[in-house]
Amino acid sequence: MLKQRVITALILLAILLPALFYTGSSTPFAVLMLIFMAAGAWEWGRLNGFGQMGSLVVGGVCTVLCAASWWAGWLQQPLGAFGMLWVIAGGMWVLGGGLLLRAGVAGWPHIPAAVRLVGGVLALWVAWMAVVQARNVGINFLLSMLVLVWVADVFAYFAGRTFGLKFTKNKLAPTVSPGKSWEGVWGGMLGVIALALLWVWADRHYGAGVPSFYSVLQSRGTWFLLLAVVFMAAMSVVGDLVESLIKRSVGVKDSSGLLPGHGGVLDRIDALLPTLPLAMMLSSFVHP
Repeated sequence: MLKQRVITALILLAILLPALFYTGSSTPFAVLMLIFMAAGAWEWGRLNGFGQMGSLVVGGVCTVLCAASWWAGWLQQPLGAFGMLWVIAGGMWVLGGGLLLRAGVAGWPHIPAAVRLVGGVLALWVAWMAVVQARNVGINFLLSMLVLVWVADVFAYFAGRTFGLKFTKNKLAPTVSPGKSWEGVWGGMLGVIALALLWVWADRHYGAGVPSFYSVLQSRGTWFLLLAVVFMAAMSVVGDLVESLIKRSVGVKDSSGLLPGHGGVLDRIDALLPTLPLAMMLSSFVHP
């Protein structure tokens, strides 16, 4: 299994990195992300009880939404151009994520099927819009957003394994994801705080041509930066827990087997789905 995971990860990096760092335009990256989101929408159809053909239609609808946005020129707009979109998407993630986790695994089937289906496709579309527009702002800006989620996950894992249940008596969400602890969440938050401060220093020290997400936030003050990254770390946990809740509700371990050793696309991007539009929302507050 470990060998399979490593091979899959290396293949993904070999595909992702050239597209990400391609200097001619952001088109290769946008196309690659569109493929990932379409695959995620196909998985979403399956999680909602659709067969192969129905799931392909769901993936096609997501593809059309992304392509239409691209054709309309929305991706080339300045950073704050879609502030209202990011606010609505971010608000839906904060409120909807909280309500879903409060309702628990048993609450998912009571949501109307149409609402579940449309909500998932729109979440994937908005995430695609956010990640591609972030790439158009600059590689430093985009990478700082992505690394935040990865650092939060890594620090949460090691903090949870080291300190789990040593300071609290209850796990974070035992019926949704039994392995997660509050200590892990706090460790992830400390990790992203350290990351943000280090990245801001690096931007200044090396004279970054394009500011990172953290430097954008820092322009409103260190207090705003620290609050924002802690909030982002918390929402990355919400994204992870929401997908775990849905999988438990439908009785599957992985969203699919598209990525051998890693599960499906949704398993890899669950924490990014809320954090990408929220990062754009916070950035638009600074640069409206």
